[in-house]
Formats: sequence, C-alpha cells, structure tokens
Amino acid sequence: MRSLERHRDVAAYALGVLDEADAFRFEDHLMECPSCAAHVTEFGPATRQLMLYRRATPRAVHPMAKPGPRLLDRLLGEMAGRSRMRRRRLLFGLAASAAVALASPGVAMLTADSASAARKVDATDERSGVWAQVTAENEPWGTQVELKVKDGAGPRACRLIAIGTDGSEQMVTSWTTARHDARENTMMGAAAFHPDEIARYELRTSDGEHLVTLESS
Repeated sequence: MRSLERHRDVAAYALGVLDEADAFRFEDHLMECPSCAAHVTEFGPATRQLMLYRRATPRAVHPMAKPGPRLLDRLLGEMAGRSRMRRRRLLFGLAASAAVALASPGVAMLTADSASAARKVDATDERSGVWAQVTAENEPWGTQVELKVKDGAGPRACRLIAIGTDGSEQMVTSWTTARHDARENTMMGAAAFHPDEIARYELRTSDGEHLVTLESS
C-alpha cells in the first residue's frame, strides 16, 4: 500500500470497512502519522451516525452493503468542513459567554451550574502507568466525551472503549501516542450510549492490551 493510499484509507478505517490485514497496516501507519490520527478522531460522530442508521435500516437492505469510494471521499470533505465550522462556533460561543458573564452575573452562574451536570472520572493504572480522565456529557443522540491521557510508553495506537451496562462495546475515539511523550493529550469522541447506559470506559492499545479502566459511576 503506497503512502498516499494509506492517507486516503483514514475514512475506511474509521468506518470499519477495511479488511483485517489492511486495518492492521493502517494502524501501523497511524503510529507515525498525527494527521491521520486526528482525522480518525474527527470521524467519531460520522461513525456513530452510520451505526445508528444501520440499526434502523430496513431488512430489505443487504446487511453486507458497504459505503463505496465516492461516499468515503464525500465524508472526508464533509468532516473537514464540519471541523472548520466547529472551530468558528466555539470562538463565537466563547465571545457570547464572555459578554453574558459581564452583563449578567446571575445568568453566568446558571450556565456554570448547568455545565456541572457533566460526569467526570479519572484513574491511573499501576501496571501500565497510564493516567486518564473522561468527561461525559449527555446529548440527545448519546454521549459527548472529552478524554485526557498521560501515557509515556509510546509510540502506540490506542482506543477508548465505552462498555455498556448490557456488556456491549463501542469505540469512542482513537489516537496515536507519540514516542516517550508523557504530556497530557486531549481528544474528543462520542458514543451512541447515554451516560447512564455506560458501565465503564477502557483504554486499550490497537492490539487489545488493557491500559486503564475508568468506572463511570
């Protein structure tokens, strides 16, 4: 697989349509390509929506149907556009919040109380030495997750898995740890579960090695 093809496979990997051999080769590529790792993380919401669509798809649609190359290219373009839009909305939101705080301290206090509804949990694994913190916020479609990690044992590709109260699992986000970098890294992800449907979170390497467990309650 040529280098350019590896970059183009980021969408197929995030959406789970690569075969096992190509997925393994792409995970090796992720360890050396921060750009692709960032793109995989950005595909979390798109992957979640496709999963929800698959669950609601009528039986008349063939269960092995997969997105074609044009769909993957279009998703890449849409995700890049949405990423730019999110950054602009964040800047506008911060400016609006600052204006409200200056104009009305009472309203600012109400906003802070509302934000405190997010669930936050952190843990350090004694064996791996990995520290992680998950902040989970309930959304109409599931859970928005902020993940902070300190892992000095890289380079390696890792995943955050949400484990439901029914035992099912969903990948929240994935990333690549830089070589011997123990600084705190922050990633965003999402799960179709709601917070009260999540029993715990697990950080694992791409080959399944357990790094740390975070109990959600």
